[in-house]
Amino acid sequence: MRSDAIKTGPDRAPARAMLRATGLDDDAIARPMVAIVHSWSNVSPCNLNLRDLAEAAAEGVRAAGGTPVEFNTIAVTDGIAMGTSGMRASLVSRELITDSIELAVDGHCLDAMVVLCGCDKTIPAAAMALARLNIPGVALYGGSIDHGTLNGKSITVQEVFEAVGAHGAGKIDDAELADVERHACPGAGACGGQFTANTMAMVLTTLGLTPVGLNDIAATDPAKRDAARRCGELAMENLIAGRKPRDILTRPAFDNAARMVAATAGSTNAVLHLLAIAHEARVALSIEDFEPASVHTPVIADLKPGGKYSAVELTAAGGTAIVAQELRKAGMLKDTPTVTGHTLFADLDAAPTATTGQDVVRTVANPLKPRGGYSILYGNLSPEGCILKLAGHGRTSHAGPARVFESEEEAFAAVQAGRIRAGDVMVIRNEGPAGGPGMREMLAVTAALVGRGLGNDVALITDGRFSGATHGFMVGHIAPEAARGGPIALLREGDAIFIDAGTRELRTDADLAARRGSWRPPAPKVTRGALAKFARLVGSAAEGAVTTAFEDTEAPVPASRPARDEERFTQALIGN
Repeated sequence: MRSDAIKTGPDRAPARAMLRATGLDDDAIARPMVAIVHSWSNVSPCNLNLRDLAEAAAEGVRAAGGTPVEFNTIAVTDGIAMGTSGMRASLVSRELITDSIELAVDGHCLDAMVVLCGCDKTIPAAAMALARLNIPGVALYGGSIDHGTLNGKSITVQEVFEAVGAHGAGKIDDAELADVERHACPGAGACGGQFTANTMAMVLTTLGLTPVGLNDIAATDPAKRDAARRCGELAMENLIAGRKPRDILTRPAFDNAARMVAATAGSTNAVLHLLAIAHEARVALSIEDFEPASVHTPVIADLKPGGKYSAVELTAAGGTAIVAQELRKAGMLKDTPTVTGHTLFADLDAAPTATTGQDVVRTVANPLKPRGGYSILYGNLSPEGCILKLAGHGRTSHAGPARVFESEEEAFAAVQAGRIRAGDVMVIRNEGPAGGPGMREMLAVTAALVGRGLGNDVALITDGRFSGATHGFMVGHIAPEAARGGPIALLREGDAIFIDAGTRELRTDADLAARRGSWRPPAPKVTRGALAKFARLVGSAAEGAVTTAFEDTEAPVPASRPARDEERFTQALIGN
């Protein structure tokens, strides 16, 4: 056992003495030692139940013959930080959480692990830590919040952000805004649509790191404790079997996850996070690999933000399993190993089928949309690639004048002041991984646009990110970012911008080369502390915005983008 390094032999008597002080006896010290890592915090509902789940997971470890060792790590709650300088800490926290799990588990030479996660960045961090450490382990999502109800309709925090825009436009008054605020979030759990948390929870299941069905259980459902206990038992089963995360995190598993994100019109953050998880798992994956997954996978789940239903309503209909079952029937998924010791298909065979009469998930033959909810674009504004979010509208192209803003705050103020018009292309730059620093999400801006009735008439492009709750014609993750000299840094007010999912282009006809010589990097916004360190170390958003680097012999070789169809591209230029 790895833990023998801290507990076996005469030389380890001091360590055993300290372990005894925590209440462990000879038998407990002799057993495998299993980390129970969680991001409990009472600052928000997202992680509020994780301490309780940690106790249940520890019970499972003990029942299976192990000794649980509990650690707490941090969480940054996007729904609270959104639209403020605090949002810069969100993506940075993904790296810090991964690092902290590594240090706690490796620092004590523990044998296996259960990672309990709640909100947006804790979930990919759980997978990244499992991949990096590559010791037997299981991840479990704490569960979705239930939807609120107002005037007979289901609402989530998405409607609160959009109500802010409606309030700014004078469409609702203070009392109506307060009514939405008070009804949207009824208890524990992460945001209730197919936003980043629930998208990534589905990804954990599809990658094989969580048993099918367990992440679907809502945070306040009593069955969630049983799920946590089962994960504790599974960690021990994986330890005995020698089953490790990188045995599970295969390239086909990542392909499956990309399909599931596309089929549910999930958060574009999944692209960023899957690239980061693949990086830790040494799996060759590039941003381009997400394009075929989206093109060839229809949207079959009618979920917020672009659809009608919340995560708890998906669970009632049959959960993640029924989405995967539909894709499997169409030959769109591959069979892969999982932490249960069975394959994904075997676990799907054992899962319940769709609830009779449900209309949350359709068949592949009768989809909501013929293709997935995002597209990977390139062009003279994003030579390394970027992501167009397609969910919630039928358009595939937009052309308009640039409205250039140097920060999210500037852009939000312009929307609230009524200075944005239909047809505009809002450009928010210097919000990338290094320039932000931290690559903030633009939900406050995009929700304000929707609230003012401009969601389908205005495009927005940024080197920052979008919340999973964002819908509208939005392009994010533009790389290279402005702060590192990306072409977006050279745009000026009024430049014509063209966005086209058909030709997969984000471009301008402005003479950017003529402006290059006068461009100077902006001064860093932060010069000390964790954000400054992140800004120095972080890589491109097109590669997952990770801060760890590998030797050439360790790093996977990413796929390259295929050559552009020049004739089609030329025709598109003429058409514009």
